[in-house]
Amino acid sequence: MVKVLIPSGALGISVDPDALERGLQMQPDIIAIDGGSTDSGPHYLGTGTCKYSRASVKREWRLLMLARARLGVPLLIGTAGTCGTDSMVDWLLDITREIAAEEGQSLRVAALYCSQDTGAVAQSFAGGAVSALPGAPEISAKTITDCSNIVALAGAEQIRAALATGAEIVIAGRSTDTAVIAALPLARGCHPGGAWHGAKIGECGALATNNPASGSILIEFDDEGFTVQPTGEGVLATPTTVFAHMLYENTDPFILYEPGGHLDVTEATYQPVNGNSVRVQGSVWNPDARYTVKLEGAQMAGYQTASLVLVRDRRYVGAITQWIQQLQATFEQREGDNISGDYTLEFRLIGANATLGGLETQVEGAHEIGVLSIITAPTQQSANDIAKLLNPYLLHYALTPNEPMPTFAFPFSPPEMDRGALHEFVLNHVLELADPMDAFRLEVKEIGA
Repeated sequence: MVKVLIPSGALGISVDPDALERGLQMQPDIIAIDGGSTDSGPHYLGTGTCKYSRASVKREWRLLMLARARLGVPLLIGTAGTCGTDSMVDWLLDITREIAAEEGQSLRVAALYCSQDTGAVAQSFAGGAVSALPGAPEISAKTITDCSNIVALAGAEQIRAALATGAEIVIAGRSTDTAVIAALPLARGCHPGGAWHGAKIGECGALATNNPASGSILIEFDDEGFTVQPTGEGVLATPTTVFAHMLYENTDPFILYEPGGHLDVTEATYQPVNGNSVRVQGSVWNPDARYTVKLEGAQMAGYQTASLVLVRDRRYVGAITQWIQQLQATFEQREGDNISGDYTLEFRLIGANATLGGLETQVEGAHEIGVLSIITAPTQQSANDIAKLLNPYLLHYALTPNEPMPTFAFPFSPPEMDRGALHEFVLNHVLELADPMDAFRLEVKEIGA
């Protein structure tokens, strides 16, 4: 039997100290948490940076490091720093060193690195070892080498290798959400179908309960299946909340693909136990003949500048789509010769009450709308220049030629806001490996007092 405590859906969101304490009293064998995902878009992978503030990550990581020390069990995080690049593994390793020094801890830390050399991936692509997943874009060797960052998603095998070092803390780069939870139960001989299924249910903490915001959950694995038990006060797991989580970020409610095989929960059963927990059995793990890991890659797609104008004239609000279409057509006709190079111009309609905020007196009907223009161009200077050409149109463009010139509101001066480099995902492929560790690097470090 193996007990895995998942204290939150992701490090940096929020760890509830009370729910964590109740989970610790259940004597888990490991504390496992996710550190990120692709949910927030390609910027973080493209730049190799973290979505969450360093302060919130350090605060929550300290809680978990102290909890680990108290129980003497491993602490494991996957997809460190949102994107799981090598730079983010080292970033969290630095935070770990700071906390260890401040708390007087001496630790063995295993760092699992998942970043890929673009040239090596391009070579694998040329050799036929990289294949597309459904819906993947067409790629070439240049697509791969143009990526600013590529990561391979670690599975249970790589996480198990890190745990096998005897490390008290494992900081893993990009990993599948489930592998972080399934690794120890699999290593200790628990039911493989139950290990993967339970890991899928627990990947987002208490999301598979009637109170997703409560954060913490404990899953007990054994040789027949698993039991889900929330640790938040008054929080319930029910058969419905548990089996429904198979639909979360998954195209098939019965099948889940992972490195080395797939999970089939078609015959799984869900039974309520102890008033707030759910017992699951009947899940099946099917190994694949070949071992593959998913690749994620991001490359720069240009630079962006955005401008926001607020429209309050009732007539213009009512005809806002027509106004935007006419404005864009006129702008492109008049200013085309002043713009060199490719660019895109996109408009989005934003909310209400942005001009007066709490002083707003018109509470009925649509009386105001924000128009956000987004210019994407090869350089930041060209994006900004195009935004400045657009400026007078946003401020004064009239619906008809013979009406008085309108004036709208810029909430900022200047209204042009440079967003910097824009990144896009370009890989949705898998890499075949002869050995699960071939695309990964494992380092063990002694840190602290």
